[in-house]
Amino acid sequence: MLKDLVEHIVKRLVDKPEAVQVSEISGEQATIIELRVASEDLGKVIGKEGRTARSIRTLVHAAATKEKKRAVLEILE
Repeated sequence: MLKDLVEHIVKRLVDKPEAVQVSEISGEQATIIELRVASEDLGKVIGKEGRTARSIRTLVHAAATKEKKRAVLEILE
């Protein structure tokens, strides 16, 4: 569910939605969501002063908390 949430949000932000790759790695302590986008879309995902990335992370944290899990979003280049 978290993977789908991130993918849904990010694909609507970027110019190249086909380049969006989201992977989910489940660990003992937390779930790691790795996000890759096209290099020209990286600025749109991060946003001014990191506000967009912070907002996406807040949504992921809220969704994970609802499922009684812990999740971390990593934006990879």
